[in-house]
This record gives sequence, C-alpha cells and structure tokens, in this order.
Amino acid sequence: MSVFERYLSLWVLLCILVGVTLGALAPDAFAALAAAEVASINLPVAGLVWLMIIPMLLKVDFSALAQVGRHWRGIGVTLFVNWAVKPFSMALLAWLFLAVWFRPWLPASEIDSYIAGLILLAAAPCTAMVFVWSHLTKGDANFTLSQVALNDAIMIVAFAPVVGLLLGLSAITVPWSTLALSVLLYIVAPVVIAQIVRSLLMERGGDALDRLLAVLQPVSILALLATLVLLFGFQGEKLLAQPLVIGLLAVPILIQVYFNAGLAYLLNRASGEQHCVAGPSALIGASNFFELAVAAAISLFGIQSGAALATVVGVLIEVPVMLSVVALVNRTKPWYETGAAVRRLQQRDAQ
Repeated sequence: MSVFERYLSLWVLLCILVGVTLGALAPDAFAALAAAEVASINLPVAGLVWLMIIPMLLKVDFSALAQVGRHWRGIGVTLFVNWAVKPFSMALLAWLFLAVWFRPWLPASEIDSYIAGLILLAAAPCTAMVFVWSHLTKGDANFTLSQVALNDAIMIVAFAPVVGLLLGLSAITVPWSTLALSVLLYIVAPVVIAQIVRSLLMERGGDALDRLLAVLQPVSILALLATLVLLFGFQGEKLLAQPLVIGLLAVPILIQVYFNAGLAYLLNRASGEQHCVAGPSALIGASNFFELAVAAAISLFGIQSGAALATVVGVLIEVPVMLSVVALVNRTKPWYETGAAVRRLQQRDAQ
C-alpha cells in the first residue's frame, strides 16, 4: 500500500480544511466553478473524475473474465452481495437512520438528498482499492482480477437501473436523462478509452503499460484531492454550520460495510470456498467505487447537495474501516478453515 493509500483519511481531512478555507476566502471563484455546467454535469469535476478513474481502469483486464469459472462459488457470493444485497440494504439503513432515528438532528430539507448519496455509494462496487485489500489478505490475484472485471462489466448496464429503482422507492425524483448521461460519461466512456489504451500498450509489452501507470498514478491522486477540495469548498458553509452531520452519515455506512463483509465471508465459508478467495470476496462486497459515487451525486443533485456530501463521507472512512476488515479476515483464517464445507473440499482436492 502506498503512503497515499495508507493515510487516505488524513489527506481527506486536510482537503476538508483546505476546501473550507478556500471556499470562505474566495467564494466568487468557487461559485464560478460551480456554474460551469453542461446538461447538469459540472465540467471541472467531470475532468477531474476522468483523471481519477481512467488510470484505475487501465489496470483491469477484461480477458480475466475467462477465469470466472475457476472460483464460481466466490464469484457467485460476491455478485449476490454486490448487486442483490448491498444497494438495497444501504437504502434500508439510510432510511432507518436518516429519515427516522436521526431525523431530529438533520436538516429536514437535506434528508432525501443524504439518502440518495448513500444509495449511490452502495450501488457502485469498488474497482481500484480492492487490489490493495486483496494483497493484504493474501488473496487469490486471479480471482480478484476476474471479479473486478466482471463487476465493471455489470456496472455498465446495471448501475443506472439499480440507482433509479432505489431512488424511486425512496420517493426521490430520478432525473433519468442526467443519470443516463452520468453512466455514459463516468462508466462507459472511461472503460472504453481505458481498454483501447491498454490494448495498444500491451501490444508493445507489459512494460509500456507499467510506465504509463507510474506516470498517471500521481495524476490520479492529485485529481482525487482536487475534487475533494472543490467539493468541500462548495460545502464549507454547511459543514461548519452542522459538523454533527458528518458523524451521523458515517453510522449507516459503517454498519453497511461490516454487514456486507461479514455476509460475504460467512457465505463463502458455508459454500466451502478457499480463504484466499473469501478474503477478497468479503472486501469487494463491502467497499465502494467512491469516485463514481461522488461524480454521479454531483451530476444528479448538484455539487452543493447533501448527496454529494454523503458520498464524500464514504471516502473519509474508507481506508480505516477496510483495514479493520482486512485485520478480521486475517485473524479469523484458522477458524474459517475449520468449517465443515471448507474441510471437505480441501480433502477432495488433496486426493
């Protein structure tokens, strides 16, 4: 894990301070940036998101989909958690905590927007950081790559319908044209561009791709930090006026992460899947593609919306929470491998 990834929460906190300070010192400049929109898409943020996402997608090899059958149990569990459980459980948790239990402490006009942001966060499975979590759990690299490739392929067609369905159930008006444009802009186009560039570079050998990734990685990091500075520059007044909101938004996110990670881990154990697959499966099932969620929230609801703020809270707690899940997965390996289904398959493989 790089220094940036290890201390991501610290960088986010610094971006909050920088963004809030700059927003207070130069409100006119931030207002001009917020107004730079086409079809409800904020152009500065869109450019920064591309710089974040494309380097990550360059690492994804869709030819890895040919390996999906090798670990069909782990693949099935992760897909079930990512697409049949996670978005819906987050919608339920967001409604319970924000619309019911925490309602007295939240601004009533923003509650629906906060719920929408959390739904967007849960509807996009993580793409990049999963490789880090998998490495830390000594996960099967082929499984991780094939699962990420499969999730990205599904996300192209499933993200908009899932988000639209859940926002509709939450009684939030769905701007379908903007949602479709967001999917095209933030999923389809970057995936196509990344795969074309990857294919051209691989024709010259893997070293060419590695060199480009080494150049783009700092750019991707700076783009993420710049996006957060912009977002908190726009959100500064709300943040200073209601700091309690950040803590309240974090509660359903934390429950969601541990619930989905635990569910994926236990289902893999019950199915007899190896620990080297169950670890990354649990982490893929729990983590989020927060770059996409932030961009979609800004496109759908505006850069000053509660939805945008809610997605950034996910960035704030991502690394420390996921590191705690990594620790739990590693420490419980002996217990995991005493499962009856796991032992039976290990014995069968040894024969």
